Amino acid sequence: MSGKLGEIEARIAATDQLDAVVGAMRGIAASRSREAQGRLPGIRAAAAAAAGAIAEVLAFAPANASPRSPDAGQGTEVCVVVGTEQGFVGGLNDQIAAQALSDAARETARARQWLLVGTRLTSAFAGRGVAPAWSAPMAPHSSVVPRLAARVSDALYARLADGGHATRVSVLHALAGEPSLRIVRRTLIPFDFARFHVSPRTQPPLVNLPPAPLLAGLVEFYVYTELCEALMLAFAAENEARVRAMLAARTHVQQRLGGLEQQYRALRQDEITAEIVELTTGREAAGIAGD
Repeated sequence: MSGKLGEIEARIAATDQLDAVVGAMRGIAASRSREAQGRLPGIRAAAAAAAGAIAEVLAFAPANASPRSPDAGQGTEVCVVVGTEQGFVGGLNDQIAAQALSDAARETARARQWLLVGTRLTSAFAGRGVAPAWSAPMAPHSSVVPRLAARVSDALYARLADGGHATRVSVLHALAGEPSLRIVRRTLIPFDFARFHVSPRTQPPLVNLPPAPLLAGLVEFYVYTELCEALMLAFAAENEARVRAMLAARTHVQQRLGGLEQQYRALRQDEITAEIVELTTGREAAGIAGD
């Protein structure tokens, strides 16, 4: 009996340690998600400043804005898909991969180049027989997101400049701050100049560059801020998914711990009862021998 109790005690201790690890992972994920959410206002402020500058250029040089070309469903689309680097996120990567490939299946006339962010996401695509044109690990911390956005931007513009007839660029990622998982897709290129409010000006602003290269640089920076926002939202969504996974795991661990403790108490009660019976039997035997 004591051997069984010792075994259950060891299992209870191991389960307690697992519960502590799960709780620590949940706390880290929640902290990282909050940190990422806190960085979003800065990214959006940078995007707003770029948008204001684009509107200023359009106000005095509207001819430099290329109109948004109609999307005829032809040509190559460069698809940036953002997933996770680490596990413990439930089926997040599988859902993102399924959504991206489902969207692609509805537009069969368009060729695609997949730019994948996140090792686990790349594995999810590989499991479906899809190889990326380019891939990179997801940022391990929110502070690394701007550098990762620069890498994605470089890979993106390299494909736009290589003569591969890319006519559209989109980014797909999970959205943070939602009660349940939601995956969004945003078109980055063709660039829609109609989104910017242009106020009439009596005098043009002072600039050091001709309008065309100035506008091109501002557009490139604006696309970079959109990539930053998408990656930051994806990073926050990854950690929110990990929090949910850890909550589910902790519920399972606590249920297991409760079962082990109940089993321990039952065995301990059986052992105490057996000891009492043994002592009573021994006393009675001693009394009979004395008589």
